[in-house]
Amino acid sequence: MNKPVQPMSSLSLKLPKADRSIETYRLAASRTFPAKLEGPLNRIAFSAVHTVADPFADNDPWLSVVVDWDKTIAFREHVWDLGLGVAEAMDTAQRGMGLDWPTSLELITRSVGAAKRRNALVFSGAGTDHLAVEDARNLDDVIRAYEEQVSAVEKVGGRIILMASRALAKLGRNADDYAKVYDRVLSQVREPVIIHWLGDMFDPALTGYWGTKDLDKAMDTAVAIINANAAKVDGVKVSLLDKQREIDMRRRLDKRIRMYTGDDFNYAELIAGDGEGFSHALLGIFDAIAPAASYALSRLAAGDEAGFHDVLGPTVPLSRHIFKAPTRFYKTGVVFMAYLNGHQDHFTMVGGQESTRSTLHLAELFRLADKAGLLANPELATQRMKTVLATHGIES
Repeated sequence: MNKPVQPMSSLSLKLPKADRSIETYRLAASRTFPAKLEGPLNRIAFSAVHTVADPFADNDPWLSVVVDWDKTIAFREHVWDLGLGVAEAMDTAQRGMGLDWPTSLELITRSVGAAKRRNALVFSGAGTDHLAVEDARNLDDVIRAYEEQVSAVEKVGGRIILMASRALAKLGRNADDYAKVYDRVLSQVREPVIIHWLGDMFDPALTGYWGTKDLDKAMDTAVAIINANAAKVDGVKVSLLDKQREIDMRRRLDKRIRMYTGDDFNYAELIAGDGEGFSHALLGIFDAIAPAASYALSRLAAGDEAGFHDVLGPTVPLSRHIFKAPTRFYKTGVVFMAYLNGHQDHFTMVGGQESTRSTLHLAELFRLADKAGLLANPELATQRMKTVLATHGIES
């Protein structure tokens, strides 16, 4: 059960504050969450999971990737144990932001194989990121790139998350252009896919997706294309950090199509839903808070909505901090949480992105994670926070 225990008054450390002062921070009462799923769920929930870099590789992190495959797959096993699905090779894994297509395909192949051995849920990203934007001359180039990745994922037995395309964002001028690409690609998929609408706060290269910067018109285009291909669409993941737009789109989708919230600011209320419906989940923050998310969802399924909000509500301030602007750097916070909680033995990232957030940002992340009861082993987390501070010359 998830019950608070006595405050650990002996655990404290010195953390920097924005005013350049140092405070002695005492950890709050911890919470413990089950290591495995407790009871059935009434929402489908995917964790978009990160990739663990190999800290001993003699490579240039900005230019090449070396993955610690054992730790990477072990983290997926942890997520599956909690009853969550894995959304593989997405932006949380730094896809197109350090993780190239050949390495992504190896990741997908390994993850799909691991999922099949235990009958676990995994969907994998297929996009156009092996096609350099500057080399994309026309829409047929974009279609061929999508077809190549879709075919590769399906060949290894994977289900598809159809990712947004930077090349299409460059070339697509209007709704007809987007309809041409999506209609062609969707007509060929073996099984229904999840469409991913990723906002430009996550990837500035996707500005103007669906052929316009006007989000109302963009939604009109997206809904029309998706509903026209309803038989080929399992669901839609919307990552706009705008809860009302997600709700509006959810209500306009064909009833056969699920909405998967990608709103890392408002996920608790969107998953809980209202009298007219609810969202399932496909979230990067579920990498960082997987045990709490699993337990909260089990409480919701049991009819305990108050228990659901009691667990998930305190995680929202942490998520908003991790995903604060520039939002595309949220991966740093996700991996830092994995380091604090012992899922990897180092704070090293694909692309060297451990440097994209400040020491102050990481210190506040620690405070918020503690307040939400998300430090699985407070002693270990405290020691690791001290180690990171020490590397930045801050005595803790």
